[in-house]
Amino acid sequence: MKDLEHRKVYSQTLVELADKDEKIVVLEADLMKATGTGSFKEKYPERMFDVGVAEANMVGVASGLSAVGKIPFANSFACFSGRRTYDQFFISANYSGLNVKLCGTDPGVSAAYNGGTHMPFEDVGIIRNIPGVTIIEPCDPYSLKKLTELAAYHQGCVYLRVDRKKKGFVVYDENETFELGKGKVVRDGNDLTIIALGAIMMEESLRAADLLTKDGVSVAVIDMHTVKPLDKDLVLKYAKKTNAIVTCENHQIYNGLGSAVAECLAENYPVIMKRVGINDEFGEVGTVDYLKERFGLTADNIYKQAKEVLAKKN
Repeated sequence: MKDLEHRKVYSQTLVELADKDEKIVVLEADLMKATGTGSFKEKYPERMFDVGVAEANMVGVASGLSAVGKIPFANSFACFSGRRTYDQFFISANYSGLNVKLCGTDPGVSAAYNGGTHMPFEDVGIIRNIPGVTIIEPCDPYSLKKLTELAAYHQGCVYLRVDRKKKGFVVYDENETFELGKGKVVRDGNDLTIIALGAIMMEESLRAADLLTKDGVSVAVIDMHTVKPLDKDLVLKYAKKTNAIVTCENHQIYNGLGSAVAECLAENYPVIMKRVGINDEFGEVGTVDYLKERFGLTADNIYKQAKEVLAKKN
């Protein structure tokens, strides 16, 4: 699956789930082509609902479908899934104890030419406030497939963040297993821990780890694919092991992965840490590579922040 865009993997996984379970249904907000779920409509047209450009209504419809026993996957750009649907996702889906799977695509700088209005740096932070919700961001096609499957049969609402156009970057293989709420140690180390979220930041974090290794630094890299519930046991294990942590996310540093890790450390085992992410700014138009440089979401910046953490530690 290395050469498949993530949206292709996502849509294929939904079709495979639907092949085995008639309860699986899909909702779109006039973005079927962007999300890649046209293949689902071709095979199961009676289980595909396009509500038009009306994301809040889409979540209301998804909640109704859940109330009658369906497992709805509702999809839109992450800017709309986070902002426009919040009240409906909060009340109609989560507060009501239903089982809606809300997917937000094009997170952070992956929105690229859609620009600042469509560049979601805050969606995880918004949804993280909802009691009991699960928030997932896979980093490669294999984790996307497995985590989508787990989301389908997790009893409760899930927010799934997907970099739909990402391809060519692989961390795992088809035999890897995952558990919601449990991070994955991708690389072990003793001097510093990098905790990353999502495809863009996992790739940059591993590059940064290579740079640090050349300097003689032993670096652990963790794929924290589930932001909520956070794997606090794993965070604390590596805080005690390395006493130095850098978090990396394609999101505001506020109320996302970095905040969740900082809260865990502050309450249980404070260590030196830095947060790499968007620092209280709006997005803008550009290529993904330009935007990564513009907002510091690069291996070089992770390396720089890691060096500062190590200097304070020592």
